[in-house]
Amino acid sequence: MPLCSVALACSRGRGRGRSDESIAERSGADATLTVSPATEASVCHRLKSVVMAGHLNPEEKFNLITRNLQEVLGEEKVKQVLQERELRVYWGTATTGKPHVAYFVPMSKIADFLKAGCEVTILFADLHAYLDNMKAPWELLELRVKYYEQVIKAMLESIDVPLDKLKFVKGTDFQLSREYTLDVYRLSSMVTEHDAKKAGAEVVKQVEHPLLSGLLYPGLQALDEEYLKVDAQFGGVDQRKIFTLAEKYLPSLGYAKRAHLMNPMVPGLTGAKMSSSEEESKIDLLDSKEDVKKKLKKAFCEPGNIQNNGVLSFVKYVLFPLHGDFCVKRDPKWGGDKVYTEFEEVEKDFAAELIHPGDLKASVEVALNKLLDPIRKKFETPELRKLTNSAYPDPSKNKSGGKGGKTGGGGGGDDDELAPSRLDIRVGKVVSVEKHPAADSLYLEKIDVGEPEPRTVVSGLAAYVTQEELQDRMVLALCNLKPQKLRGIESQAMLLCASIEGEPRRVEPLDPPEGSSPGERVFVEGYETGKPDDRLNPKKKVWEKLQVDLKASDECVAQWKDKRLLTKLGQITCKTLKGGNIS
Repeated sequence: MPLCSVALACSRGRGRGRSDESIAERSGADATLTVSPATEASVCHRLKSVVMAGHLNPEEKFNLITRNLQEVLGEEKVKQVLQERELRVYWGTATTGKPHVAYFVPMSKIADFLKAGCEVTILFADLHAYLDNMKAPWELLELRVKYYEQVIKAMLESIDVPLDKLKFVKGTDFQLSREYTLDVYRLSSMVTEHDAKKAGAEVVKQVEHPLLSGLLYPGLQALDEEYLKVDAQFGGVDQRKIFTLAEKYLPSLGYAKRAHLMNPMVPGLTGAKMSSSEEESKIDLLDSKEDVKKKLKKAFCEPGNIQNNGVLSFVKYVLFPLHGDFCVKRDPKWGGDKVYTEFEEVEKDFAAELIHPGDLKASVEVALNKLLDPIRKKFETPELRKLTNSAYPDPSKNKSGGKGGKTGGGGGGDDDELAPSRLDIRVGKVVSVEKHPAADSLYLEKIDVGEPEPRTVVSGLAAYVTQEELQDRMVLALCNLKPQKLRGIESQAMLLCASIEGEPRRVEPLDPPEGSSPGERVFVEGYETGKPDDRLNPKKKVWEKLQVDLKASDECVAQWKDKRLLTKLGQITCKTLKGGNIS
């Protein structure tokens, strides 16, 4: 019996791929199975993986495990393990924003690991998602884990990875145990604040006033290697500093040093890193075909430019590893379709402008939709639609105009979605400014924010802005923080500034559009209709959670999650601090 016939016979009853099958009833010893071409190709692909793993020698397994990786730490350890048994690898993903098509890069690598016979664990790092500046609110953690599990499994199924070869683990299933907690304390007594901050610099969201949780993050990721009992951890090269921290400190706890396998960072559609928080840089796994076409059309893909080209990178790191070839679809007058069996040839022809960006995008669109179609279909069920909406509620549907809920504080309920419309930011005019009588580093300002009387504001700007520069200046004030006393004087608002850390630290007040008047409301693009809270509850840290995503763009435009801060007259800016934090 041919290999694929054996595979089809063995695949009956597994419950996978049955929708594609048309199985004839067995009529005797020589009965055959009739299947669609799609199912036959899928099963053959899986069988080849099984056969491949059984026939590869250790060197061939190592080459498959490490192909397309940017860096491997501990090559000799990997080779040594492969001489004795199969390699145990884990890949972790923090359950924060929605997974996007760049997740196919680690998925295709996981397919390589399985072809090489590796034992693979996928960790849904829910606790890490919370520790990283609360990117995932505690009340949404469980829902997001369920969403990630469903969507990751759907991705793996779409590229024919057999799920029975994988182990799925949730972080809080072991990270809250007594033993793990004691190891966290042991590790925290060894790791310096400098090392912890440095390790998380490329992964944990960096803010002006970092939370302690972000410093714990790298140590927990290191401990996961021991508690998951693996030989190697797989991740992006942006996690290199966490990996080296693990190599440095795990032996100090009496645990083995693991190997680390690192993927390159794949550019997003804008040419920078593809990010869940940057809508224009990514294609969501559930995006419609129309949205895929629209986003690819806008994607950075300059003729002949092979640097930071997200479209070309997707061909290299996803389509070639999965399929072994790539077809560029072209009009016959431009040479017709051409099938490439080596990525280097695609790259060479694109660099020589023999492949037009429009043809490359159209060809990737076809291949990408084939990967996304089964995922979209799976998520058409009412249960998974409800899960998606619950795990990722629409932030524009702000409920803060309703009752106060549990708080009794009036205005917005504290359990409402963290929408920026909850912030009462207004244009103000500094009508007076003087040194604080009890502190030379502070200014005492009177700011007109459109109310009968100016508000008293205490700010720490004395070291950065002269009194003359502030006097009569138009500024932005956050007006619904709880008033608090600073050196004996109550401050009734916060003057918003952009800042960049360094020597020296630089700070600039934000500027409203020319012609603005005191009291004009400032809103985030797309959140124009939400009602601000009467007063932000300091216990819920609403401002702190929203502030981490306030930045000045490379054009000095104030943004929240890459959406502009605006008034009715235009956008909010700073003068020179590109990329600065806003607080």
